[in-house]
Amino acid sequence: MHVRWLLTLFPALLLSLLCDVPSAVPADEPLNVLFIAADDLNTTLGCYGDQQVQSPHIDRLASEGLLFEQAYCQQAVCNPSRASLLSGRRPDTIRVYDLRADFRTAVPDAVALPQHFRQNGYHTQAIGKIYHNMGDLDDEPSWSVPSQLHAGRHADDYSLPEHKGKGKPTAVESPDAPDNVYRDGQITDLAVQAIADLSDQPFFLAVGYWRPHLPFLAPKRYWDRYDPALLSLPSPLEPPQDAPAIALHDSRELRGYGVRQPFPLPEDVHRELLHGYLASITYLDAQVGRLMEALEENGLADRTVVVFWSDHGFHLGQHSLWCKTSDFELDARVPLIVRPPKYSRPGSRTQALVELVDLYPSLAELCGLDLPDGLEGTSFVPLLDDPSRPWKSAAFTQHPRPAYYRGEPEAMGYSMRTDRFRYTEWRGWKDGNVVARELYDHQSDPGETVNLAGRDEFGPTVRTLQKQLAAGWRAAIPEK
Repeated sequence: MHVRWLLTLFPALLLSLLCDVPSAVPADEPLNVLFIAADDLNTTLGCYGDQQVQSPHIDRLASEGLLFEQAYCQQAVCNPSRASLLSGRRPDTIRVYDLRADFRTAVPDAVALPQHFRQNGYHTQAIGKIYHNMGDLDDEPSWSVPSQLHAGRHADDYSLPEHKGKGKPTAVESPDAPDNVYRDGQITDLAVQAIADLSDQPFFLAVGYWRPHLPFLAPKRYWDRYDPALLSLPSPLEPPQDAPAIALHDSRELRGYGVRQPFPLPEDVHRELLHGYLASITYLDAQVGRLMEALEENGLADRTVVVFWSDHGFHLGQHSLWCKTSDFELDARVPLIVRPPKYSRPGSRTQALVELVDLYPSLAELCGLDLPDGLEGTSFVPLLDDPSRPWKSAAFTQHPRPAYYRGEPEAMGYSMRTDRFRYTEWRGWKDGNVVARELYDHQSDPGETVNLAGRDEFGPTVRTLQKQLAAGWRAAIPEK
C-alpha cells in the first residue's frame, strides 16, 4: 500500500472516528445547543411507552439520541425546578421553593447555564418560557438579547372571545385556528427564524413551550386526532394505602380553572381533561417537529446538540391528585432526551438515575466548556458512550407543605429515588423533626399504591434508606 495513499486516507478516517464520539467537539467550530423545554409534561409520550398519545416528532428525536428512562426534577413546580436546573444548584442552596423567589437572592454571583455559554462566546437567546414567567425572574445576565414571549399568565393565552380576558373560565379550549393562534405556535415562528438568522455563529437557543400546562389549549385539528370515548383513564384514582395526609394536596391549580366536582371526578369531566392534555402534547409535538426541520433546512443538524426536557411531571387524577406539587414518582419523573450531533448510538435508552441539575455540567462538557465553581449536578456525558454503565445510586426531589405557602412552609418533604425504592421523609421546617415517612417498592408496586414505611418487615430497609437520604446527593455521585 502506497504511503501517499495512506496520507490521503488518514484525515477521513480520523474525522469518521471523531464523529462517533459524543463528547468530541470539532476543532474548527463550536457546537450549538437547541434547548427545548416543555411545561408540566410527564412521560406521556410514545417513546416512553404511552399507547394513547400521538407524539411522532418527539419520538423521532428519541430515536436519534439517548432517552433517559429515569430522569428526575429537584422540585415539582415551575420556578424551583427551572431555577435549580438553570443555576446548576439544588433548591436548598438557592433557597427557591415557591413561584416568586429569585435564585440570585441567595447566590447573587451564580453563573447560570445560558450565562456560562454567553461568557464563552455564544449568542444566547430565550424564546418562550425558560425561567419562570412570574415577576422579574427572566435573569437578564443569561441572554444576549431580550427574551420573547416569556412572561405573563397561562390564562392570557385563551383565543375564543367567550374565554379571552375573563380570568380562568375553563380548563379546555379547541378553536378551529392555526397553530400561532396561541403562544406556542408564535414561539415556533420566532424560533425558526432565529435558527436561520444564527446559522453563522455559535448559539445557545432556548425554546420554552407553555404546553401542556393548564389550561389545555390546542387548535381543533389536534383535538380531532383523539376520540375521547376511546381513551383509557389513568389509575389508581385513590390515594396510596397508608399514605400520610401531608403527602397529598388539594389540587388547587385545577380547581382554579372552574373544575368544582369532588374527586374522583365524574368520568365525562375526567375524560375531557385527559383529552385536552393529550391534544396539548400533540400540539407541542408539532412545534418540536418544526424546530428539527429548521435545523435540517439550515444545515445545522450536524453541529447542534438538541435537548428536550420538562420541568416536572404531572398527575391526571392518579392518587386523587391533579397537576404537580408532590413528591410522588408521577411528579418527580420527567422526560429527558439528548441528541448530540452525529450520535453513534441513535435510539439508545438508559435506566441510569439522572437529575435535571445534571444538565448544566453535561451540556458544558459536550460543548468543551470549563465549569464554574459551585455546581451541584454531575455530567452524564459518560452515559452517552455507555448507557448501561453504573451510575448514581439515588436521585433527589423535595417539596414543601403547604404546596403553595406564604412566608415560610410548615414542612419539607425530602424524597429519594433509588433503583428500587422511593423513600420520603416529611420534616418540620423549623425543627427538622420527621413527622411522616413514605416507602414505595417500585419492583412490586411501580404505581406507588401502598406506603410500606410503617410495616415491620420493611424496618431494615427504612433504616438503610434513612441513612442514605441523610448522606445526601454528594454520596450518590458515581465514581469516575
